[in-house]
Amino acid sequence: MESSERSRSVWKATAPLRQFAPLKGETTADVCVVGAGIAGMTTAYLLAKAGKRVLVLDGNAVGGGETGQTTAHLSSALDDRYDSIEQVFGQDGARLAYESHQAAIERIGAIAAEEGIDCGYERLDGYLFLAPGHSPDLLDDELTAARRAGFEGVERLPRAPVTTFDTGPCLRFPRQAQLHPLKYLNGLADAIVKLGGTIHTGSHVTELEGGTRARAGGAGFGVTAVAVVVATNSPISDLFSIHTKQEPYRSFVIAAKVAEQAVPRALYWDTGDPYHYVRLQETDGGTLLVVGGEDHKTGHEDDAEARWAALEAWTRERFPITSVEHRWSGQVMEPVDYMAFIGRDPNGQDNLYVATGDSGHGMTHGTIAGMLLGDLIQAVPNPWTELYDPARKSLSPAPVKEFVKANVDVALQYADVVLQKDAESEDAIAPGTGAVLRHGTHPVAAFRDEQGVVHRCSALCTHLKCVVQWNSAERSWDCPCHGSRFSPTGEVLNGPASAPLPPVEAPR
Repeated sequence: MESSERSRSVWKATAPLRQFAPLKGETTADVCVVGAGIAGMTTAYLLAKAGKRVLVLDGNAVGGGETGQTTAHLSSALDDRYDSIEQVFGQDGARLAYESHQAAIERIGAIAAEEGIDCGYERLDGYLFLAPGHSPDLLDDELTAARRAGFEGVERLPRAPVTTFDTGPCLRFPRQAQLHPLKYLNGLADAIVKLGGTIHTGSHVTELEGGTRARAGGAGFGVTAVAVVVATNSPISDLFSIHTKQEPYRSFVIAAKVAEQAVPRALYWDTGDPYHYVRLQETDGGTLLVVGGEDHKTGHEDDAEARWAALEAWTRERFPITSVEHRWSGQVMEPVDYMAFIGRDPNGQDNLYVATGDSGHGMTHGTIAGMLLGDLIQAVPNPWTELYDPARKSLSPAPVKEFVKANVDVALQYADVVLQKDAESEDAIAPGTGAVLRHGTHPVAAFRDEQGVVHRCSALCTHLKCVVQWNSAERSWDCPCHGSRFSPTGEVLNGPASAPLPPVEAPR
């Protein structure tokens, strides 16, 4: 769960986080799924429907991680654009990208209907409009590429159907959707249990092993299975191969009151970088306009208040909102070549599977993961296998450039290990805040709680030893290299780290 009540998503405020009994001792399953977010729960549900004996493990609650932070746009209009995807994967690759995301939208709707899940699943149009200063050529190029990818019904319009500001020319993408993500996951949880599956929350996995009989385990428990799926947002089963090919970003969100019917029901996106994304959500307290954007790389900035203020200013210029009711941020994993990594373990471990690289499309990518991994585990051919292969290598210029840029940035973070410190002494740390100090040559993550007690951990991320940074808004320690996140006292919130930050004794 995110560590600060000052940053709480509208989903966590309007639906319970489901908890199940932790796992104790050793057990077996056909498939063990690690991670109870959209990818893990969809995988578990579809395999349980196929008659597999499924067990789900999560150190948190169902949906307590990044799925509870999403804005839940279900879109086959991809934020990296079909024009760019075609340049990397060709026309066939772009077509498979469209078909898989559209299939995910349809599958979510079908599951919600079949299982009677009251999650507000709603079909909508999506509108892509220009950010200030952007050329209409962007829309023309994307329209042509989307149609080549097989996206029927996309059309160019003179403006989106918003009356409070003129969007200028836009593209309309039909057959998009939205839902309440936690209500959907809670429905999946009920269905999995009804199908004979087992869910254990409060069960933090630290050990993973492939092989003829794969295994997942942690303190006081273990599962031996025919297959293990690692669906932990950022995989905890891999040290290098995937993490050199994707970057972690924090994306910021506000939810503000708006009069009923003041904004036409649709999904809205602009072409900015980072882009803005907008949708409506009905709650018991009225209609909310949910607006996201203002991304930055995880651990590189600590200015959430400024990001939220910029989002509010952008929104007030365009939409008739009143009070901002919720503010939060979520973590997005951005692959250098735009497509998620879903499939067999890239290091060659048998019967170990991963799903990561959501690229701002976590709900559809997570559903694609359930569909694709279910097929792979059951040896059913799937046309999406190569496109999402975690072991793939792209030689196209844009991904190579992003790969080099990402890993140069990581190298620079290691160069700062010797110099990094945020405060001269613990006396400078205010209650409820943290700072990186130095005890001799060792960087220390020091957090002072509201009672004035200082909690000290090593500031070296337990994944690959980058120095973590304090995140004031979420009250967490965030790794600027690969996106691991830890609570103020060092417990793991998000991988790829699986071990906590070790405690450090007070200086003499």
